Amino acid sequence: MLGTLKSRFALSLVALTFTCTATGATAADAPYPSRPIHFVLPVPPGGGTDTIARIVGQKLGEELGQSVIIDNRPGAGGNIAEELVAHAPPDGYTLVVVTASHATNGSLYSKLGYDPLKDLVPVTQFTSQPYLFVVNPAVPAKNVQEFVAYAKKKDGRISYASSGSGLLGHLGMEQFKLLAGFKAVHIPYKGAGPALVDTIAGRTEAFFPTIVSGLPQVKAGKVRALAITGSKRSDLVPDVPTFAESGYPGFEVLGWYGLLAPAGTPPAVIKKLYEATAKVLAMPDVRKQIAADGAEPVGNTPEQFDAYIKSEAAKWAKVVAASGAKID
Repeated sequence: MLGTLKSRFALSLVALTFTCTATGATAADAPYPSRPIHFVLPVPPGGGTDTIARIVGQKLGEELGQSVIIDNRPGAGGNIAEELVAHAPPDGYTLVVVTASHATNGSLYSKLGYDPLKDLVPVTQFTSQPYLFVVNPAVPAKNVQEFVAYAKKKDGRISYASSGSGLLGHLGMEQFKLLAGFKAVHIPYKGAGPALVDTIAGRTEAFFPTIVSGLPQVKAGKVRALAITGSKRSDLVPDVPTFAESGYPGFEVLGWYGLLAPAGTPPAVIKKLYEATAKVLAMPDVRKQIAADGAEPVGNTPEQFDAYIKSEAAKWAKVVAASGAKID
């Protein structure tokens, strides 16, 4: 998958750098920002990451007095976008919006053209988002404990869906398997849509969808929600318990989005971006839009976000090692 990454990255970097420098070469010494800012996204248009990035980007542009350009560069689990920005000029004009995969890719991929934890520095975390744990209605389990008992009885003859190998739905279930001591076969899909469809159809028995995608199917009775993967219940599904309440206090899986810059970006620029973005995330209309996506706004400091990323990287590295999950 990454065999052509370097050539694709080189062409992308040339094009993006030219675009950025051509509009701002005469303003190199002007106060930041003096030209448009690029948000490079690791996903195609549409979907949660793109939606949140556009909401924040528009408001951030208004706050800073410069437009924020969305540049979608999907592929390779987010590595194309991240490597592009990791090697971009560290001037604050080329930033990357990352997902939770940023903290797992260093363990999952044996060869990367950049170091996720060294070549990119945090600005702030946009959101935090739990998942639902749902099962097909034919599964004879009304809660997590009953599911574990059912899975142990089947002794590996059950399967679970994920939105793709190496994503949190995959690693989260692997962590749950290790914690609860049961076996299940992983069936990866290309996206949450087909994974949820097959769980509804009974071709797989369990799945971790986002609240927004899973809740309509729960209400329709097409899947059964057994738990939520956050540390507290969600206002969107107040009757669904957490894994901690279900007897597994050590289990938590949170999706998240955040903003990173190339290493070497001036601290004053990072500070200005953080303060402006945190202000945007505190706006009532932005908070309302984020809540509608089943998430919570965060807006932590660069130092807090850095500590969180490192803790997530360490946590998931253990799961990757124990499960043997790899992507090359």
